[in-house]
Amino acid sequence: MSAVFTTVLVANRGEIACRIIATLRKLGIRSVAVYTDADRDALHVQRADRAVRVGSYLSIEDVVTAAQDADAVHPGYGFLSENADLARACEAAGIVFVGPGVKALEVMGDKIRAKEHVSAAGVPVIPGSSTADAEAADRVGYPLLVKPSAGGGGKGMTVVERPQDLADALAGARRVAAAAFGDDTLLLERLVRAPRHIEVQLLADEHGNVIHLGERECSLQRRHQKVIEEAPSPLLDEPTRARIGAAACEVARSVGYVGAGTVEFLVSDEAPTEFFFMEMNTRLQVEHPVTELVTGLDLVEWQLRVAAGEPLTVTQADVVLTGHAIEARVYAEDPARDFLPSAGTVLVLDEPTGDGIRVDSALRAGLVIGSAYDPMLAKVVAWAPDRTTAVARLDAALARTTILGVRTNVGFLRQVLADPDVRAGRLDTDLLARLIPTLNFLSPDDRHLVAAALSRHEVREGAWGSDGWRLGEPRPIRYEDVSVLGDTVSVRDGDPVPARLVRRGPDAVDLELDGVVHPLRLVSDGSVTWVGDQGSAVELRFRTRVERLADELSVLTRGTRPVDPQVRSPMPGTVVSVEVATGDSVVAGQTLLTIEAMKMEHRVVAPSDGIVTLTVRPTDQVALDHVVATISGHPDEGTPA
Repeated sequence: MSAVFTTVLVANRGEIACRIIATLRKLGIRSVAVYTDADRDALHVQRADRAVRVGSYLSIEDVVTAAQDADAVHPGYGFLSENADLARACEAAGIVFVGPGVKALEVMGDKIRAKEHVSAAGVPVIPGSSTADAEAADRVGYPLLVKPSAGGGGKGMTVVERPQDLADALAGARRVAAAAFGDDTLLLERLVRAPRHIEVQLLADEHGNVIHLGERECSLQRRHQKVIEEAPSPLLDEPTRARIGAAACEVARSVGYVGAGTVEFLVSDEAPTEFFFMEMNTRLQVEHPVTELVTGLDLVEWQLRVAAGEPLTVTQADVVLTGHAIEARVYAEDPARDFLPSAGTVLVLDEPTGDGIRVDSALRAGLVIGSAYDPMLAKVVAWAPDRTTAVARLDAALARTTILGVRTNVGFLRQVLADPDVRAGRLDTDLLARLIPTLNFLSPDDRHLVAAALSRHEVREGAWGSDGWRLGEPRPIRYEDVSVLGDTVSVRDGDPVPARLVRRGPDAVDLELDGVVHPLRLVSDGSVTWVGDQGSAVELRFRTRVERLADELSVLTRGTRPVDPQVRSPMPGTVVSVEVATGDSVVAGQTLLTIEAMKMEHRVVAPSDGIVTLTVRPTDQVALDHVVATISGHPDEGTPA
């Protein structure tokens, strides 16, 4: 291998760039990373043998220029990974593109053309239309799914239940598709109720060999974005597994596919022997580690070998699925705030290790998590001889995962794994939508409040000294809802209980509260203290005495006004559209503007009726809680009748 490829440029970022670099290092191949200004201190830059600055990960010119001294370009997933123009540019520059040929990229990169192509090849497809308008929607029938023709990852996909919702759905999907993929072409597809999302991993070489590596179950999704994936699927029996694998191979042969690819199918839970082609992803998938763990194959290595012209030495008969693997995606998002993307600096990081545990990550302590890119931070994967043990191992690994300084979904992932339907393998793509409203996201309890207060108290006592004198009896010192007096604390003015904080390290503590010891992680950053507890994290803000007095005064002066007139951004991001103008009369719930962050859109609505005054314009960058508008009463409010 190293005699064929000496240097490979990795045209990606984050955990997938780190994962590709790891295989390149194993094979003795020199790696070149690319980075933007926002990623100057990223982990993939540190791990590569060399790194080149680019203006954008979506710039073909920048990528090819950076690869001038490389033999090949590996695009990872997302960005330019399924872009036929990049493949052409690499060929023109004499650089190998680690991916399929232009024909496969063009046919399968267009969902409309792909469905027509595989249908002609005899593979079953879901009814749909390549025309996205009201007339076509009526032909397809409701409910239906609006999908961008280009790209993947669920971006821009919208369920439309009623004809009156179609126009807004088309406008939003086009905007997301144009921003994420540079192509706003849409298609319509009949929505299959309670479907399961099952995909088949393929390997193919330029010598005509095509094999499949079994399937992955990817039904646990939120807003069409995969959250937890596993291999093999708990639904399929062996005959269906063979049939769906053969169908996937037929799809690959029909376009002369070369490399690693994935064919995605919808399978009805009510009819598990039937399946419908959805799309083909002509690249490595985010969830490829579960396939690697059950097959023992390194998919990145085989991508490189096939790209170098080597034939597959693995036959279909050699592919044996051993045990079960399950993966959870760790996102920078806040489940308690409708999963809005979050930003911050990683202050404390613990990533799990142990038998059967794998972590693909780009995290490091001190890393700044911004809002410019996709919110996925890492993947935690577990393997075991059986599914029950694999799920338990993954849950235990997530409990040992600590990320303080930025809000994540780790606690949410543990709640999902605890659900009886998930444990039993009773899955469908709507399961999380039904489950999420029933979950109780972690809020600070007495342990977290007391640990944070005692940590603050340590600093205070250290500053004042412990042997100074005071007039009169000692008085409790208050830290928000916790009062500390000697070796006791009271929470929310309750009865005093014994409490002690024992340091096990700079950010590891044992909290002994009323005779019970709680191991916790703890770190302070200015006025904020983060507490890590079994994979979850809480963020506690401690006000100064001046700030508390100001807040109390604000409550008094605000009186009984029910709604704050200031409308704030729920996340850091970019204003992509404004639906109203200053001076307009609006009603509660009306959309004012749309903010995009990490390829996700969020509509900001009016909290009350009134006259709107905007403080932002399209393309403006906003921070979390930035005031984007104010709502004032109508001019005639309060006028006597």
